[in-house]
Amino acid sequence: MSHLKFENDVNQLLRLDSAFTDGPAPRWQRKAMETSRRSGPSNNTSLNSSCKNMSLNMSGCTPMKTSNRAPAKTPSHTPGRAKTPKSGRKSKTPGKSKTPGNAKTPKTPMADRFIPNRSASNFELGNFKCNSDKVHVDEEMMSPSKQQYQEAMSENLNGNVVNSKILAYKNKAPQAPEGYQNNMRVLYSQTKTPSSTRKVTRHIPQVPERILDAPEILDDYYLNLLAWSCNNHLAVALGNSVYLWNAGTGDIQQLMSMSGPEDYVSAVSWISEGNFLAIGSSNAEVQLWDVAAQKRVRNMTSQSSRVGALDWNVYILSSGSRAGTIHHHDVRIADHHVATLDGHTQEVCGLKWSPDGRHLASGGNDNLLNIWGYQCTREGNVPLHSLTQHQAAVKALSWCPWQASVLASGGGTADRCIRFWNANTGHCLNTVDTKSQVCSILWSKEYKELITGHGFANNQLTIWKYPTMAKVTELTGHQARVLHMAMSPDGTTVVSAAADETLRLWKCFAVDPHKKPVQKSHPDKKTNTLLRQQIR
Repeated sequence: MSHLKFENDVNQLLRLDSAFTDGPAPRWQRKAMETSRRSGPSNNTSLNSSCKNMSLNMSGCTPMKTSNRAPAKTPSHTPGRAKTPKSGRKSKTPGKSKTPGNAKTPKTPMADRFIPNRSASNFELGNFKCNSDKVHVDEEMMSPSKQQYQEAMSENLNGNVVNSKILAYKNKAPQAPEGYQNNMRVLYSQTKTPSSTRKVTRHIPQVPERILDAPEILDDYYLNLLAWSCNNHLAVALGNSVYLWNAGTGDIQQLMSMSGPEDYVSAVSWISEGNFLAIGSSNAEVQLWDVAAQKRVRNMTSQSSRVGALDWNVYILSSGSRAGTIHHHDVRIADHHVATLDGHTQEVCGLKWSPDGRHLASGGNDNLLNIWGYQCTREGNVPLHSLTQHQAAVKALSWCPWQASVLASGGGTADRCIRFWNANTGHCLNTVDTKSQVCSILWSKEYKELITGHGFANNQLTIWKYPTMAKVTELTGHQARVLHMAMSPDGTTVVSAAADETLRLWKCFAVDPHKKPVQKSHPDKKTNTLLRQQIR
């Protein structure tokens, strides 16, 4: 019989769905019994019944194994000894002692670490992602088109697993069956349907629309050899000659040629009406040509060295020379030289009037950017602002078409930055490091964007979003630095001239014909006639 009793005890211990019958009483039951003894026989009946009920209720709970239980603590109150109440304090009433109903609920056990789920983790993918992060790639030097190509290839080859986590702590929810549609998604979705979603980006061709040869174009950073008139005539200086290309018909004609064997054309600029072309030369002359009649109207000789920059403000022609001086020429009068601006110590290579004609920006090889007022006097003027933040020659200059007081300037190889200025205050609004020489800047007339021409190392044209200055795209194809740029009269096409002796036409600012019709420019014939009569 003894072995049967032992087997019965072992079976009871192994059964985890029944209560212990032979084990020690729980601590709360011992507490209740102690309290019942102190309270007297009147309360024994109720407490015993409650203890029996609690023991019956607890019989359904899963008990802890006796081997894993810690030894019971010694009761703090001995039945035969009661604490003597101290003076000034009330003694505890036996009836108000702690009962099982007032016992604190045990706290939920808190985990001290997260344990990954091995079945839900892909260790091969985690090893790949850990090793791929060690490879450093300078994304700033990469073009946006190359970054998009790499992202597309990675998505096609790897799918969405690249975006997954290295360690997983739980299994993923099962995917919905094919063809399942959630009706609540339509109710709680705040995004537009694909049919009504507006197209964010536009298509920009990555190849030029046309390529023209430009033999003997000078590879000189300080010259300005390209200009596009409102009559759709493109003027380009090649060596000692100036050629005109009609963008509408494709006809090419030679306008003029220098007489001296060592002379060359150093700058060209169209008047706003498009019928007169100003030409600067290496022998310090400024010539004015009537394009329609193909004859020289006048020759202005006030500079002492080659004229590398020209720009118009109505009837005032401004010229910058290698000596660092800027002359204002009034083409209506015989004594054309009306003002001299002495603000540069080296060659003036950039010259731009603001659209409202109130400010003139000049950049030089002395790393200075000067902003002048519109007043013209014969005495030497002091610039409104002399800005010295650029660390190289400042040639690229362009005024914002919709904010007349905002000027964009670009520095040479040692600077490589595009800076935006407030012409009224002289404060720098923003600076962007382009990682390459900035040779030219143009603002778009249709979009809030600008395009820049660069030199080493990629010889690219970059389109920027203003004012965030995020790269929209890069146009590559030139084999040498992009020296000059000009924009078509309708603002849709940009022509770039590079040291590789080619002209490339990029249709990068095309207008959607369904949204806005392209406006053709019609110059005022009456104004042209009056100006032609006034030029002497």
